[in-house]
Parts: sequence; structure tokens; C-alpha cells
Amino acid sequence: MTRGTDVHAADSHEMIRVHGARVNNLKDVSVEIPKRRLTVFTGVSGSGKSSLVFGTIAAESQRLINETYSAFVQGFMPTLARPEVDVLDGLTTAIIVDQQRLGADPRSTVGTATDANAMLRILFSRLAVPHIGPPGAYAFNVASVQASGAIKVEKGARRAEKVTFSRTGGMCPRCEGRGAVTDIDLTQLYDDTKSLREGALTIPGYSVDGWYGRIYTGCGFFDPDKPIARFTKRELHDLLHKEPTKIKVEGVNLTYEGLIPKIQKSFLAKDVDSLQPHVRAFVERAVTFTVCPDCAGTRLSEGARTSTIDGVSIADACAMQITDLAEWVRGLDDPSVAPLLTALGHSLDSFVEIGLGYLSLDRPSGTLSGGEAQRVKMIRHLGSSLTDVTYVFDEPTTGLHPHDIQRMNGLLLRLRDKGNTVLVVEHKPETIAIADHVVDLGPGAGTGGGAVCFEGTVAGLRASDTVTGRHLDDRASLKKTVREPTGALEIRGADANNLRGVDVDIPLGVLVAVTGVAGSGKSSLVHGSVPEGEGVVSVDQGAIKGSRRSNPATYTGLLDPIRKAFAKANGVKPALFSANSEGACPTCNGVGVVYTDLAMMAGVATTCEECEGRRFQAAVLEYRLGGRDISEVLAMPVSEAEAFFAEGEARIPAAHRILTRLSDVGLGYLTLGQPLTTLSGGERQRLKLATHMGDKGGIYVLDEPTAGLHLADVQQLLGLLDRLVDSGKSVIVVEHHQAVMAHADWMIDLGPGAGHDGGRVVFEGTPAELVADGSTLTGRHLAEYVGE
Repeated sequence: MTRGTDVHAADSHEMIRVHGARVNNLKDVSVEIPKRRLTVFTGVSGSGKSSLVFGTIAAESQRLINETYSAFVQGFMPTLARPEVDVLDGLTTAIIVDQQRLGADPRSTVGTATDANAMLRILFSRLAVPHIGPPGAYAFNVASVQASGAIKVEKGARRAEKVTFSRTGGMCPRCEGRGAVTDIDLTQLYDDTKSLREGALTIPGYSVDGWYGRIYTGCGFFDPDKPIARFTKRELHDLLHKEPTKIKVEGVNLTYEGLIPKIQKSFLAKDVDSLQPHVRAFVERAVTFTVCPDCAGTRLSEGARTSTIDGVSIADACAMQITDLAEWVRGLDDPSVAPLLTALGHSLDSFVEIGLGYLSLDRPSGTLSGGEAQRVKMIRHLGSSLTDVTYVFDEPTTGLHPHDIQRMNGLLLRLRDKGNTVLVVEHKPETIAIADHVVDLGPGAGTGGGAVCFEGTVAGLRASDTVTGRHLDDRASLKKTVREPTGALEIRGADANNLRGVDVDIPLGVLVAVTGVAGSGKSSLVHGSVPEGEGVVSVDQGAIKGSRRSNPATYTGLLDPIRKAFAKANGVKPALFSANSEGACPTCNGVGVVYTDLAMMAGVATTCEECEGRRFQAAVLEYRLGGRDISEVLAMPVSEAEAFFAEGEARIPAAHRILTRLSDVGLGYLTLGQPLTTLSGGERQRLKLATHMGDKGGIYVLDEPTAGLHLADVQQLLGLLDRLVDSGKSVIVVEHHQAVMAHADWMIDLGPGAGHDGGRVVFEGTPAELVADGSTLTGRHLAEYVGE
């Protein structure tokens, strides 16, 4: 049969068409993106790449899919607003692989975040001896339960029969699957010289006038006017440990519970880092976490720990480095579970292939970096049978050594070759080079960006006169002379994580780059061995905790001098100029948007009609400083605000200093009131760096400050690092970017591999000596980069 030359109508949808996109700073952007190809989106930080890819294309795809579910199911899904765009055509299902940290739930591990743990549990339930039960018997988040009762049975006549029910779970009963137990210091909970009515309770939120304070004073189990030191054993037990009991306080029916179980449920069941600062300070003061003595931190019950395959328990298997675990699984040979062994082996090989072979399955997911979390999410999709899907990646090379970037490129191409559309937001030239299609946004950042500067091939981008095109072939050269150190920080016998008794002298007074493949021990050496304390400023990649009310102005402390200046100029109090305090719009409570809960359907966020999104009362906006009201100041980009607060009536030296630091780290395009929840990982880290630059520190420890930086901005960052060193500081940078390596005065290279194949210092010296040496992976890639 011969096929006609006519194209079938179904095959004519070869493009994702975007017309008139206006999300965030996009200025009526129109692009056509080829399907089943690898498209890379480039441009300086803040040019609008994420707004186009995540905020427009991926958001609309997800919203349309969510609408296909029942209203009941939609109620449990995140609310996605309709993007501001005229036409969006040719969308396919979007799978977003971003750098959001995996949930930091105490029971979430690398194994539970992927299918690996579930497959291991099935394997042990089939092969392990002694046999203890189904897969749930090996799960540390399933508790053992026993119950008995009567059920009505009809066998001719109705009668009640007694039945017992039991479920075997693998959870350690002592620590409830957390691997750690808590010991609470009672002196931090109350002052025993006072009575409850005098405010004996010192727990945040338990003041005498507060609801909890009223419950404890009015419960009737003890005298609220008697000092706690004079409580009987019974009264003290009721205060601290009483099990849930129904009571009535001030005419309200409620459940009373002792202080300790109450604290465990409200404070300790959550990730400590996600708590509000004052609550976190209380927990750190009052609670000590120690490894569970019953399960030795494995989280598992005795039965699960003693049931083994060839002498290996599921706890041993989860503690193994994944490369070793894959080897162990390959050594098992049992026809009854052959398909399961094949699937498990394939899943573990995916970890190794993606450069995460150095992890173990029991590693808590909250401890992974943004780049590691993204690659763990990728594992779910590598073996997927789906085709014609749009995969959306946010800088997949973050945290990867040049050696690992080549493997990542191979994985992106494999996803494309299966017939998928792959959209990648990226700055690294190695990944831009493999693109079938490039969309370059700019020309600047913030209000200076939001337009398409170039669309086409990589060769076309190189020849174009865009910022990315001009910098694509930038190569930092090795420095002719390096600075001389003023001293050394001695590290002896460092053995954190995979380090093997490392002895190294880190020179002070110079720029030191600590390099090596992902998992080689760089962060363990720097964060684990450089003492936190006086004179050390550490800027890691930990997420900034903040609500949608937090913004750069509140986080950096910039808002305080601005509020005071507004108050002084207008003769009113500073609290009026806070959207979280007296000046807030009463309708939206200073958020700027009103959230409407539609019960069964997804809720809707609409701009507040009263303040039109400005967040303040109309009366507050009458007050001005330098001709601008407070909402106009918060809408300014950093670069404009820097000039505004430098001179004239609005001159505020304290605010100007903070704004200068924000500009120095390449955040001149951020608006002062932009919610922190909308910032990328790289932007958050640079915001932290700008905040800490004001600290009185002699040693700065930075973890990949180039994350999320455009090639053109890397030069600015190097200038900033130079200024820090020239002012007498010592700067230690954990880095993969070759431009930073070439610019360093001294290098410490760890390796040679990752996990237990790393953890040793394989080179110490200047970048020029590393290139000449050529024996390490880093040396070979740096030599290639500088063209030696």
C-alpha cells in the first residue's frame, strides 16, 4: 500500500504556539516551539525564562489537566491561575522537574521518594528469613496494630461473633519511624516558682491570656494559683503527660492533653526548619534529638531488622551506597522474583546513571541539595513508557561537575529521542550546545527584559548580537599571578560523611575553590570542618523559609530604615508602613490578593479590589517620601531604588548600603516587594549572600554562588569575590563553574569519584598547576575549558 503525500490533519500540530504572553515581566511574547525537539531557553537572570516556560506553558498545561478531574479531586490539588496570554496552542501533558526541595518530612527518604524502597520491601517479604509478613512489615512508616471487637454475622440467624484483627508494620515503636528520639528539658517548658495564672508556662503561644493558657488554667485538674514546684506527683503527671481527655472550658467542649504530647504533635511532628523562627529557637533550646536506642536509627522494628536475605537486612540494604546495593541485587538469583529483581536493578542503575550512585536509600530527602532533589525526581521518568509528553527542566546542571554534565546531556537527549518535547531553562554553554532550538530572552533583567531577542539554532545564537550570543564562547583564562596567603586554616582528620580522615590546610586571605564531582565530599569538608562561629559567614543552598508575605525588603532588613524614614518625614508611626501591621489593607490583610475557597472546587486568588494589590490602606498611601508612596517604593527594582535612596529628600544611607550589596550580587532587577516564594534557587542564594555581606566576618564560605547565573553575570560575581578578598577577607567557594576555578588563587580537588570512591584530597595547588598536572577529572575539564 502506498501512502499519499497528503499530511494527515492529526500530524499538523508540530508546534507549541504562544502568542501575547504577559506573565510577570513578559512583554507580549510570541514564540513557536517545535515539538519532539530539545529547546533551551537562555537569557540573563530575571529576563523572563521561567515566566515563559514555567509560568505560562507548564502552568497552563497543568491547569487544563487538573480541570479534567472531578471537582472533589481538584479540591486537593494546588490552585493554578490562568496565565495571562492571548493564545496557547498545541500543548501536551507537562511534567515539571524543578529544583524545589523534596518534602522535609522526618519519614521521607530517597528510597520513599522513588519506587526503590517499595520494591525492596516486596523483595524482602518474598525472600527474607524468618518470614515476618507482607511488604508493610518492612515499612518504617507502617505501625503494628492489634484490635478486637464483635461483628454481626448472619448464618441463618443473626449473632455477634468476636474477631481479632492485627497488622504487622515495620515501624520502630519507640521512635515511631523517625530514627531519633526526643528528650525534653522541663525547665524550658515552665518556671516552677510561678503558678499557671502568674504565667508559669514559657512555651511560645501558651501565654496566660492565650487560648492554650486559658485551657491549662481552666481545666480543673490542678490549682491554677499554686506554684508548679508545689504540685503533687499526680498534678505534675496531669500537667505534663495526661492522655487526651474531654473537658469543658468557658462553656466550650474541647480535648485536654498533657504538655509533652501536645508539643510532640504541634512542634516535633514537623520539620524543625519549617517552624517560625521563635518556635524553632524554643525547640532548639528545649529539645535534644538523639539516635533511637531501640532501632539504632534504622527506624525499623526488631522483626524487620532481624529478617534477612543472605545475612543482609532491609536496614543494611537501605544504608548501602546505591552503587553497592545495585551490585548486591544483581547477585540475587531467584526465578520466583525475577521480574522484580530486573525492575529494581533498573531503578538503581538509573540512580548511578544520573550521577547519584553515591547516595543511600535511607538518606533523608530534606538533606538533598536542590540539584540532587531534581535528579531524584528525574529517576521516575527515565524508565517511563510515556511519549509525546513535554518535560520541563529548571537548570538540570545545577550542582554538577563538568564530567557529570555530559551524562545529563545524554539523558535529556534520550528523553527527546523517545518522542518527547524537552524544554530546558539553562545557562551552561555545554547544555546550550546540544539544543535543537534556542529561545533567548532579554535583553536585560526585570523591566529591562521580557522580550524574545533570538529564536533559532545554536549556530545562529553564536552569530547573533544578543548578550547570550556574545558570551557563549567566553572562556576565563588562568591568572598570570596569584595572591599570596596570609595564613592557613588547618583541618585534621576530617571524617564527616564520606571523608576519610582528610588533612588539609586551607590558605587564608585568598580565593580558594573546592572542587570535585558531585558527592566527592566538598560540602562535607567545607561545612563540616570549617568551624561555624565568630568570623565565619556561611552561605549554603538551604531554602529561605518565608511565606508569600516575605520579600527582599523584609528579608534583608531594608524595610526597617525605609519605614522609619517615611514615619519621620510624615510625623506618624512606622507601623503604618508595614503590610503586616497597622497599615495593612483591611480587606486582604496586607497580602494584596483575596483567596476565595470554593469548597469542592479549587480556590481562586483575585487581586484585592480595595487596595488594587497595593497591600496598604488608602490613607497610608497619602504619605510620601521623595514624591513616592510606600507601595511605589516596594514596586521599584533594586537598581532604581539604589539611585532613589542615594540623594535628596529620600537619602537613607542604611537602605542604600543594603541596595548596593543586592546590586553587587546581580539582583538589581528584583523588585523590593516581590514575594520570596517566586524567586529561583540561585536568586535566593544570592539574596542570602547579599544579606550576609554586611556581617563582620573574616572567612566567607560560599556553596556554588554561580547557581542560576548567566555567563555575563559570572564576571560580575568574580569581581565581587575579588573585592571581598582585596578587603582582607578569606573566601572559600565550593564550585563547579570553570570560570571560578580559573580565577581562584588556590584549588583543593576532592575525589577521585563520588561516595566511598571519593572523600580524599586528590590535588592541592594553583589552577595553573592543576591544568599542568592533568591527572584529575577536574584538571582535564579545566584544561579543555581554558584551551591549554
